[in-house]
Amino acid sequence: MKFIVIIPARYQSSRLPGKPLIKLKGVSMIVRTYRQCIKAVDKKLVYVATDDSRIKDECLSNEIKVIMTSKKCLTGTDRVFEVSKKIKADTYINVQGDEPLFDPNDLKKLIKEIKKY
Repeated sequence: MKFIVIIPARYQSSRLPGKPLIKLKGVSMIVRTYRQCIKAVDKKLVYVATDDSRIKDECLSNEIKVIMTSKKCLTGTDRVFEVSKKIKADTYINVQGDEPLFDPNDLKKLIKEIKKY
């Protein structure tokens, strides 16, 4: 089974614009979320999906694979769907970009369950 992890990230949040780039102890939220993901899976399987060049630049400067999506995407799920048109996989795992403290073991458990099917 081939899976990839997609971290959707939008700069133009209505509640908190620029949220993915907010620094938490000197590290942006998007980078922290990515680092949690790669504790569970190989970094080759993790992508950030964004429509914003500032987020893209942050990812590239931290050696994170990034895929540009349309500004028409209204949700993170829409971004994951766009990525599915560009990268072939059996399963696309959506990890929210504003989850810098999620437990990587939860991602490992999810993947273990997915592999059963």
